[in-house]
Amino acid sequence: MNESTFPGTEHVMGHLQDRHSAPEPAQPISTPPSSPPRPVTPPRGLPDNYAEMPKPTAKLTAEDLAPVNDPNGPRHKIGPTGRPQPDLPVPQPPTKTGPAQVIAMCNQKGGVGKTTTTINLGAAIAETGRKVLLIDFDPQGSASIGLGVQPHDLELSVYNLLMQRDITPDEVIQPTRVENLDLMPANIDLSAAEVQLVQEVAREYTLQRVLDPIIPLYDVILIDCAPSLGLLTVNALTASNGIVVPLECEFFALRGLAMLTDTIAKVQDRLNPKLEIVGILGTMFDGRTTHAREVLDRVVQAFDERVFHTVIRRTVKFPETTVVGEPITTYAPSSQAATQYRDLAKEVLARCPAG
Repeated sequence: MNESTFPGTEHVMGHLQDRHSAPEPAQPISTPPSSPPRPVTPPRGLPDNYAEMPKPTAKLTAEDLAPVNDPNGPRHKIGPTGRPQPDLPVPQPPTKTGPAQVIAMCNQKGGVGKTTTTINLGAAIAETGRKVLLIDFDPQGSASIGLGVQPHDLELSVYNLLMQRDITPDEVIQPTRVENLDLMPANIDLSAAEVQLVQEVAREYTLQRVLDPIIPLYDVILIDCAPSLGLLTVNALTASNGIVVPLECEFFALRGLAMLTDTIAKVQDRLNPKLEIVGILGTMFDGRTTHAREVLDRVVQAFDERVFHTVIRRTVKFPETTVVGEPITTYAPSSQAATQYRDLAKEVLARCPAG
């Protein structure tokens, strides 16, 4: 795969300098003496506003890409991001509950692993003894299904909490089969909220208003956002302290990152100055492909330490967990995927002030 495979990412990588010289001109094609010589056509170069894709800087081996579990000392291996793996301490149970750190899982592109990350990160944090609430803020109700709740059977959902003043959070929140993990479910009714909220006063603060009473009751609140940058997502960002951006290690997901960062900047400037990016999480990573390594390497070059050291690799286990309605940490607790999400939980708690 050459450097010009990924045009159109200049908004994300505009500060990166070109590292490669212009391509050599094409050589003329020889023709028989009887025919006139064919004119030499110079090769088509990339437009000036296209950023070149740098080649991966890390030479990764199969051993480097494997999970590192060394109980005898710090981690010195190079991880898939091309940086040494940090030696993060095991989070200790908190001495008290709350106030909660509110984190939005946000990316306007669908299919990048937002819901999978919300469920499994929440379960991994709950394993540390912290009280965790998952808010399904997507009308598709995928997070609810992933935790064994059927959206079409719900009498009350997050929609009712947003639109009806007489509904309390206790009436909507449900316990899950995972200890310390609760769920605020959603269904297709939530799609109507986006239309109805348009006429509301201070419509961007609706979710924050309903969360205020329960923030002291939890240590971490994770919001699974819809794959859009509409009013529901703006509500989630306004109510949050931090953002985790799941990013599929694929070119189209990379292009959408610029639009998301622009939206985050506007929310910080106009609605929620406390909002910070906790980290960018590489998902669906396959270290055997040059494409995945190039995308991840480029994200690290652009965002540096904002990129989590933990990377979630592709596995057939995730679809299986959706069928059984439980997170990977309980379905396959000793699997590589469960270890990755436990490592991610350590990173998230280390980066969050309330961790």
